[in-house]
Amino acid sequence: QVQLVESGGGLVQAGGSLRLSCAASGRTLSSYAMGWFRQAPGKEREFVAAISRRGSSTDYADSVKGRFTISRDNAQNTVYLQMNSLNADDTAVYYCAGNLNNGLGRTQALYGYWGQGTQVTVSS
Repeated sequence: QVQLVESGGGLVQAGGSLRLSCAASGRTLSSYAMGWFRQAPGKEREFVAAISRRGSSTDYADSVKGRFTISRDNAQNTVYLQMNSLNADDTAVYYCAGNLNNGLGRTQALYGYWGQGTQVTVSS
């Protein structure tokens, strides 16, 4: 069992940047591939990015590729999402999640452990 807590959200102007953090406790972060998902008002939660247990592999949704970077520091039990060139379509609650499966995945069913989310609002 792992507990995940997101932080770093807030209000940012279009074109700006934010760095989200996800702190884990209860179990070593290295046991999990990690993902970031987001949910905008009135929409379903969608995949954003994923990173393998050691950080050697990453995957990004097309909508964020080239703008967002997922990374992790297993020694600090933390995963990050660096978000650059933000636009209004990035406004959402962002969730981190842990995946005990061997490989990366984009489907929510693969992620059994979820944080509470952090709000990101991008003003235009």
